[in-house]
Amino acid sequence: MSKVVLYMSMSVDGFITGPDDGMDRGLGVDGERLHGWLRTGGVDPGSHRPVDGPSATVFDELMATGAVIAGRRTFDHAGGWAGDHHDGVPIFVLTHAAPDEPELGYARYVTDGIESCVAQARAAAGGRDILLHGAAIAQECLRAGLLDEMELQLMPVLLGQGRRLFEDMPPDHI
Repeated sequence: MSKVVLYMSMSVDGFITGPDDGMDRGLGVDGERLHGWLRTGGVDPGSHRPVDGPSATVFDELMATGAVIAGRRTFDHAGGWAGDHHDGVPIFVLTHAAPDEPELGYARYVTDGIESCVAQARAAAGGRDILLHGAAIAQECLRAGLLDEMELQLMPVLLGQGRRLFEDMPPDHI
């Protein structure tokens, strides 16, 4: 059965973006420092994919997923990954209202809650894991008891402000 997995780079002070993240600034001011691990080891010049080191291991795990779940904010800030997050896997976008325009590439908008979104992603994943993107989605899955695993890449940077992964979460054992 598919596991719902959160892979997230986070600063040591708990931020997953720098301040002022948005559609025109992705991870916010200095937020790209969170992805420093992606630039370690060798890179395949044709695909820009890591070929060795810790970044290759994490990247391979990400690429082995069978579906992606993202919140609308994350999806929009990432430009919808141009409709193809990786290798044609379906992207389920949890949103309050689906857009009027057609779905972008492999994106499927889900408006009837996190439980339905996870169920649809499980059905599409073919037994492979489901990758979560974004703090709000991670929090919703935690609250609903649907998050099976977290792989946090703790980056040795202090951002001081931005968006926290566990903002407004109750002090609870997860």
